[in-house]
Amino acid sequence: MTLRTGPTLTFPELFRLPVTVDLRTAARALGMSPGTAYRLVGRGVFPCPVVRPGHRYRIPTSALMRVLEVDSRPVSLDDVEAGAEFAGRFD
Repeated sequence: MTLRTGPTLTFPELFRLPVTVDLRTAARALGMSPGTAYRLVGRGVFPCPVVRPGHRYRIPTSALMRVLEVDSRPVSLDDVEAGAEFAGRFD
């Protein structure tokens, strides 16, 4: 998955994230520099739980969403219409 190169993630980018993200992606979502993110992890005060499998830091996307106070993915009218069309196939 390719993310745009801007300083912060957009909502569509946020909702396309995998189950876990690297520290740089989490930093972008939180609007901080990677250097700040690494310093916070080093001090044990990064705002999300951090998992370290091997030498890499991974952040669960669900925890990142909670910190950003994003309760769930927004539902668009297209989603509702597609769901209704799909359900109509079984009538």
